Amino acid sequence: MPSAVVIARFSVAIALVGMLVCAVLGGLLRAGSLPPLPYGSQLIGQSAGLHAVLMLPVFLGSVIAIERAVAVRLRWAYLAPLCCVAQGLLLLAAEGQQAFPWITALGGAASLCFVAVSALLLARQPATHTMLMLMAALAWLGGNVVQASQRDVNVALLWWFAFVVLTITAERLEMSRLLPRHPVSRPLLLSALLCLLAALVTALVDLRIGLLLFGIALLTLAGWLCCFDVARRTVRSRGLSRYMAVCLLSGYGWLMVSGLGWIGLGLEWGVHPDAGLPLRDVALHALGLGFIWSMVMAHAPVILPAVARVKVLYGPWFYGPLMVMHASLLLRCGGGWWHADLLASGASLNAIAIISFALTMLASAWAWRYRHHGVAADTV
Repeated sequence: MPSAVVIARFSVAIALVGMLVCAVLGGLLRAGSLPPLPYGSQLIGQSAGLHAVLMLPVFLGSVIAIERAVAVRLRWAYLAPLCCVAQGLLLLAAEGQQAFPWITALGGAASLCFVAVSALLLARQPATHTMLMLMAALAWLGGNVVQASQRDVNVALLWWFAFVVLTITAERLEMSRLLPRHPVSRPLLLSALLCLLAALVTALVDLRIGLLLFGIALLTLAGWLCCFDVARRTVRSRGLSRYMAVCLLSGYGWLMVSGLGWIGLGLEWGVHPDAGLPLRDVALHALGLGFIWSMVMAHAPVILPAVARVKVLYGPWFYGPLMVMHASLLLRCGGGWWHADLLASGASLNAIAIISFALTMLASAWAWRYRHHGVAADTV
C-alpha cells in the first residue's frame, strides 16, 4: 500500500498538471486559437479569465515553493505549495465573488509562508542571492495584497512577474557567485533592482510610469545576465551544460524583447488603447514564455532529480521543444502585429512547445530508468 506521503505528492502533482492544462487552454481561448467548445466550455472560459493568475502565483508559485521547501527540509514549508494548489482549485471551482475572500486568504497564506521560508534561508546563509530570494517572496506577497484590494489586475501582474524574475535572478546569481566579479557587475545589478522596486511602487499610483520603469528594469537585468551569467562560459561545453546555457542565453534575449515591449506599452497606455494590444501580447509573452519558460526548460533536468527524485537521460532531442517555443514566439510576437490569425497560430505552437517539453521530460525519465534498471537486471 502506498504511504500517505506518496498519495499526497501524487495528488499535488495531478492538481498542478490539471491547473497548467486549464491555464494553457484558457490562454489559447484568449488568443483566439480555440473554436467554440460545447463541452467543458464553462471551465475553459473561466480559465481564460484566470490565465495569468493560474500561471504565475498558482502554478509557478507552487513549483518554486516546492523547490524551496525541499531546500529547507522543514515540513511546515510545504504549507506554501499546498495553499497555492488549494487556491488554484478553488479559483476553478468557484463561481461569482462568494469565494473571493477564501481565494485571497489562501494566496496570502501561501506567500506569507514563502516569505518565512525565504527569511529562514537568509538567516542560515546571509548572501546577496538569498536576499534577492526574500525580495522575490515579498513581491509575491505584494501581488496578492494588490489582488485582495481589488485594484487593477495589471498592477498585480507586475508584482507577480517581479516575483518570478527576482527568483530566477537570485538562482543565476547563486550559480555565478564563485566567478570573479567585474567592477560594473554590482552597480548594474543594484540599478536594475532599484528600478524594479520603483516600478512596483509607482504602479500603485501611476500605472503608465510603472510600466515604463518595469521595462527599463527588465532591460537592465537582461544586460546584467547576458554579461555576467556563467552561461556565457558553459555554452562552450557539451551535453546538458551546453543545452542549459542555450536555454538561458536565448531566454535573456527574450527578456530584452519583453523590456522593450513593456516600455512601448507604457508609452501607449491610455493614449492609443487599440495600438497597445500587440505590444501587450509581446510584453507579457516574451517575458512569460520567452524568458520564464526558457528558464523552466533549462533548470528542469536538474531540479527534477533534486525535488521529485526523478532522473532524466539527456539527449539532443531536448532542443526540439526549445526550438518550437522560440519559433512560435517569433510568429506570435512578429506576426501578431499584422494579423490576429498569426498571433493565434503562434499561441497554438506555444502550447505544442509546452506539451512536447513535458513529453520529452517523461520520455527521458523513462529512458534513464530503462537504461539503468534494465542494465542492472541483465547483469543479475
